[in-house]
Amino acid sequence: MQKLNFPTYQFRFKNTENKVGIFAPLRKKFILLTPEEWVRQHCVQFLMQEKKYPKVLLNEEKKVEINGMPKRYDILGFNSNGSVKLIVECKAPQVQIEQNTFDQIARYNLSLKAEYLMLTNGLNHYFCQMDYQNKSYYFLKDLPEYSAK
Repeated sequence: MQKLNFPTYQFRFKNTENKVGIFAPLRKKFILLTPEEWVRQHCVQFLMQEKKYPKVLLNEEKKVEINGMPKRYDILGFNSNGSVKLIVECKAPQVQIEQNTFDQIARYNLSLKAEYLMLTNGLNHYFCQMDYQNKSYYFLKDLPEYSAK
């Protein structure tokens, strides 16, 4: 798999019927290793190891209803009170992060109401902090470390 713009992490792999799986610690199972999954699992490690998110407050690849339509988010980080602190949208490295990617995470956030947004293709990372009072968001140089509210 391609080298990504994340620190180096240790992963568990499994080869079954000429298909490689990567262990997803949040889902507690092996997942088919695709370029997007490679980015997602790096991002999970980044959040736990670099940004100190407790594993129990992270969730990945779950269904959510947005405007009556079923969607799947990549990663959510929660506050200890259950509110959404962070939404992460992961793309494969060859996928450019463009306006439609920002639009996608913005649509998700209409219902999820996160404090922070992160978009990554493993090579380029974008971090935003929401300002609900002024109905806007601000780009950040980095995602702050997790802190309980």
